[in-house]
Amino acid sequence: MEEAGALPQGPPMNILPPTPAGLEALYTLCRKIYPDQVNPLQVTALLKYWLGGPDPLDYISMYANEGVPVDNIPPHWHYISFGLSDLHGDGRVHDLNTPADGTSGFGFELTFRLKREPGESSPPTWPATLMQSLAKYVFHSGNTLCAGDHVSWHCALDNHDSRIQHMLMTNDVQLNTAQTPFGSVDFVQIVGVCADELRAAQQWNGIGVLNMLSNLPTSGGPWHVTDMRRGESIFELDPNAHEELERGFELEGSNLSGVSARCSWSDGREKRKDGRITEEESEQIKTALQKGLQSSNISNNKCDDVRESSAMLESTELLHVKKLDGIHLVFNLEAGSLLPLAIRGRVKHGRHFTFKSVLGDTAITLVAHSVTGTLVDLDNPFVAQGSWLQVLIPDDLAQDMAVTFQVLATPEALSLPKTFTWPDRNLSITIVADKI
Repeated sequence: MEEAGALPQGPPMNILPPTPAGLEALYTLCRKIYPDQVNPLQVTALLKYWLGGPDPLDYISMYANEGVPVDNIPPHWHYISFGLSDLHGDGRVHDLNTPADGTSGFGFELTFRLKREPGESSPPTWPATLMQSLAKYVFHSGNTLCAGDHVSWHCALDNHDSRIQHMLMTNDVQLNTAQTPFGSVDFVQIVGVCADELRAAQQWNGIGVLNMLSNLPTSGGPWHVTDMRRGESIFELDPNAHEELERGFELEGSNLSGVSARCSWSDGREKRKDGRITEEESEQIKTALQKGLQSSNISNNKCDDVRESSAMLESTELLHVKKLDGIHLVFNLEAGSLLPLAIRGRVKHGRHFTFKSVLGDTAITLVAHSVTGTLVDLDNPFVAQGSWLQVLIPDDLAQDMAVTFQVLATPEALSLPKTFTWPDRNLSITIVADKI
């Protein structure tokens, strides 16, 4: 019996609560790689996401990695996130039901390797902010990131003066895949790249560009260490890079299956004498642009079934199917400059390419005759389902377009608006200026 006025007995104050099982499994993997860094520096979300905090990642650990200089892997800081996978297993963040593929949470965590500057004794914390921003995109959109994906950022990743302003994704070579009590977890590494390298990944594929980067001694090596002071692209470092890119593009095509864009379409009966976007469309686009795009990268879709593209029409109510006799497509210059990629890199390789309007519901998908699951055929090459338009591009037309669209390789030389017409096919495409 307790004495009157005595404090009730409880656990000693210095005993910490047990580490959640999912988090402990990831910590165990990290300890195997960094056995001498059991308690690394961490960036911690002060107010956890499940309590209403803004940052989805509970923790980001920062390790000192000595690299492998003989393999051109410099000393660097290794950042590892915790929170995109299910750390707790109790439903506070992620669904309790394990997905059919056996993954934990979103199935991956983010990592980043930043070149360590001489004399640098502690890791910069800006990569943690970058990782939180990407995690917010994943949580808000439900879209995951995987090796080969790209993210257009359009400013230096560290918000300073650097050419490294975009990102490619790859698999972290040291971490691979972890097994936790709540499913498997991959580790997707962020790789900082410059604008020329991003465009190359869009034209060809991210994996190919990453392989080119790994073979150069000053671009991070096979572990893809990001050097924010790198001032030269792979095309400046390697005189053969352009040839390798063009060869890969011609042989393999592009893995980029779509982009967010400013575009519109009509059934061809509405004649636009000056080729400009209508006032109504202009107002709609301006309104949408105020909301902003969450991302300009639509996931690389390696499936050649066009039904996969319907997932990109996020909230569209697909209405009745309508077969059209003719169409008029309108793209702004930025979107129109991707038409050569869409034709040469996708359609001519038997694939499809989608321009998803910034309006959020309108989309235009160009498809090759070999793509399955389409609404179009040779007798009905233009078919709309609600605001989603499918356009069949037969082989002979694709060849013609590949030649015709060569002028878009130097868009700055175009006099806008510029209209391309194929009267025998009841098809016209107008390119207008970016400024609306």
